[in-house]
Amino acid sequence: MLVIYLLAITAEAMSGALAAGRRNMDVFGVTVIAFVTALGGGTIRDMVLGHYPIGWTQHPEYVYLVISFGLLTTVIARHMHRLKQVFLLLDAMGLIAFSLIGANTALELDYPTVVVIMAGMITGISGGILRDVLCNQVPVVFRRELYASVSLSVCLMFLGLRYLDVSPNISTIVCFAGGLAFRLAAIRFKWRLPVFSYQQRWE
Repeated sequence: MLVIYLLAITAEAMSGALAAGRRNMDVFGVTVIAFVTALGGGTIRDMVLGHYPIGWTQHPEYVYLVISFGLLTTVIARHMHRLKQVFLLLDAMGLIAFSLIGANTALELDYPTVVVIMAGMITGISGGILRDVLCNQVPVVFRRELYASVSLSVCLMFLGLRYLDVSPNISTIVCFAGGLAFRLAAIRFKWRLPVFSYQQRWE
């Protein structure tokens, strides 16, 4: 899980840097967006759960990693369109890994089921929401193919397998494979939730 987590924060840092580049931000802006995209979800989760010290403060190497790859993105961005499919895969892996880590953290703190699910989803999707808000965009999670729904399904699967006393290692593998298949299928077949569109003006 640690290797997947490191790949996930690296991919999210690079996606944040690309988003900053599309808004013509300077190097400091790129660094900030890369950081909040990669580590923002876990930070919000720990603050909500009262889980201190916050993870990355005990592992400064994570900060160095996300900042380094955020800045590296500014150098190799012109070539990254060739890696689009790779980054979609890494982003999907990151979403699932973050969701599992968040849910497991809440479980270890003995929070009730609904909080465990919310903790997993907060960890999975909050970094992307912060990225899009800071870049003045409607967050992707609210307007495109299934994303938060994948996080929710992974958390529910994780809790279901735990209830059935499935071993943690097998549970992690099953949740990861199932969540990844769901996310990639959503991208491939463009699955979306129903859209609410309201255009009438108030008189």
